[in-house]
Amino acid sequence: MAEEQIPRVKLGTQGLQVSKLGLGCMSLSGAYNDPLPEDEAISLINYAFNQGITFFDTADVYGLNNANELLLAKALKQLPREKVQVATKFGIVKMNFPDVQVNGTPEYVRSCCEASLKRLDVEYIDLYYQHRVDQTVPIEETVGELKKLVEEGKVKYIGLSEASPDTIRRAHAVHPITAVQMEWSLWTRDLEEEIVPLCRELGIGIVPYSPLGRGFFGGKGVVENLPATSGLSAYHPRFQSENLDKNKRIYEGLERLAKKHHCTTPQLALAWVLGQGNDVVPIPGTTKIKNLDQNIGAVSLKFTESDLIEISKAVPIDDVAGGRHFVGNNKLSWKFANTPPKDSRVST
Repeated sequence: MAEEQIPRVKLGTQGLQVSKLGLGCMSLSGAYNDPLPEDEAISLINYAFNQGITFFDTADVYGLNNANELLLAKALKQLPREKVQVATKFGIVKMNFPDVQVNGTPEYVRSCCEASLKRLDVEYIDLYYQHRVDQTVPIEETVGELKKLVEEGKVKYIGLSEASPDTIRRAHAVHPITAVQMEWSLWTRDLEEEIVPLCRELGIGIVPYSPLGRGFFGGKGVVENLPATSGLSAYHPRFQSENLDKNKRIYEGLERLAKKHHCTTPQLALAWVLGQGNDVVPIPGTTKIKNLDQNIGAVSLKFTESDLIEISKAVPIDDVAGGRHFVGNNKLSWKFANTPPKDSRVST
């Protein structure tokens, strides 16, 4: 395994070590594209591991009938378990549009954990996230049950996804939170004002999902043709025709900067996220080896503070057209049942 390509870092202060770059596995089972054939998906996971990626992210809700966890289980059989960090999630009960229902009761936490352990065919889960926060259940009750699972050895570390600052702080008071997973990219930066400083205050690692803007900074809709039926992206506000036309100008500016730094545009965008701190471990997903190679190449790019500022300024947030959630269009509306907007946001 070419571990030197991707350094290992501490994710949070509780002891978890992972590769500086992870692999989001959701797209392997379909979401933004058709599912990969199983043998190709397993080969891609193995390839990632052989290049130094040891941190793999999934969830019980990814893929039809828990397909993503089952897929990862088959890939894990070919890898040394002690060298792999498996992250999975619970909490989303249904994703039938327009409603997305969540459940954070202790009974549901335990049943989901037992089911994921069985599907993944592992004795423990390295990092277990609450996928979305259930506002009808006190976070203390949810994390209290997660704490029991840690004490029983079924879970090593606990995480939260898309949680508000208050929820993070209250959860951390019950049991240390190792990582918070949030959407973070050059055009999605609302976590920077409160979430990032709070995580650093509490010693919590940050795991950005969609660090390439749901594929936009990889060229989706700009370089690559984006047909109207291209998975979830076809329903995202930022990929709607009028917004996409405006956002293409942002891509063109980054493209010029990438040439200046002798890298590709997606590498520039991913390296910017990687450069936000040693406690930041993005988990871009891909179904193509060539894109995985590009992502890995971004790890070796080193930007100065002035470079990072220049890249940030190339994507003025006020110039980004369209919101980050799957709402506000006539094709698709996502919402969480009984959940206010500060927690359990609608992005997956």
